[in-house]
Amino acid sequence: MLPPEPAFFAETLLNWYKKHFRPLPWRETTNPYAIWLSEIILQQTRVNQGLPYYHTFLTAYPTVHDLANAPEDEVLRHWQGLGYYSRARNLHQTAKFVSEELGGFFPENYTDLLKLKGVGTYTAAAIASFAFKEQVAVLDGNVFRVLSRVFGISDDILSPLGKRTFQDLANKLVPANEPDTYNQAIMEFGAIQCTPVMPDCLFCPLQDHCYAFKHGLVTVLPHKSKAKAPRVRHFHYFVFQFGEDFYLKKRLPGDIWQGLYDFHLLESDTKALSLDEMIAELGILQQDVPMPNIKMPSPAYKHVLSHQKVFAAFYHILLESPLSQNVTNSTGLSFYSKSEIEALPKPVLINNYLKDAIFK
Repeated sequence: MLPPEPAFFAETLLNWYKKHFRPLPWRETTNPYAIWLSEIILQQTRVNQGLPYYHTFLTAYPTVHDLANAPEDEVLRHWQGLGYYSRARNLHQTAKFVSEELGGFFPENYTDLLKLKGVGTYTAAAIASFAFKEQVAVLDGNVFRVLSRVFGISDDILSPLGKRTFQDLANKLVPANEPDTYNQAIMEFGAIQCTPVMPDCLFCPLQDHCYAFKHGLVTVLPHKSKAKAPRVRHFHYFVFQFGEDFYLKKRLPGDIWQGLYDFHLLESDTKALSLDEMIAELGILQQDVPMPNIKMPSPAYKHVLSHQKVFAAFYHILLESPLSQNVTNSTGLSFYSKSEIEALPKPVLINNYLKDAIFK
């Protein structure tokens, strides 16, 4: 079976797209700022989840200058819940660069877009084609899947060789006259027609030309090597309360959730923290807390990241006096009211605990 010709393949997808596309706001603009914003938000994020964040960011920051001038904590607070917070920090830094160094104008070609922080090959291709109609192919999970199945490519999509194979093919298929619409079409086709599980092969316009369908490989392709088992971590949070206020700290670089706020943390290899371990940690913090003032741990909270699983328990501790200056200096803890905590950017796991136990 011969693979479909590039012109036929592109025309088929374009015709399908005209009938089936989802009306999404970033498809109704050629503004590179809005397109860039949508692409960064949608990395590792489903459209339904990302759409409210897109509207929030455009409302809060209508231009790249507005985003550049915003405080980082505010940007992270708007991002809260999307995960992969390095995307938000890169977003903010790139906005500053475009605003201050480029006068608010995004580069107008793929090569220069790649130089922006947080902009990889896919995002650069998306902005270049959608905003500036450059003939360059996007390559995301949806595109990998469509090309692998239709053209019968069994290369591992995570390998350098596989990525080059797919990129070379993808670039040959992009039509010169409609690169923007074609790129939207092939991604949409993978999202709602050629889906990972139970693709709609019966009504697929490429059925007669699909290698995977003809050879019974739809459930096999694309080939993707297995990821490493996630690292399991056990977090024990000491929720110090004095009066109506609480102690939190800003997380530093070098670990997950950089720039977000959480409580004093003791990490261990076990789910449960013994009484002796708790008393020892309080001793290190120079706190002699009566046992009635310590609420035993909350039910375990679980948060799954791309390469980690975090299990967290929270120990609510009522202080009879404030933490000393030496302790706050060494731990980075600071005093916050409930309204101030609400405005801070926090990991979802921390936010869920607060809603369940503090803000209820």
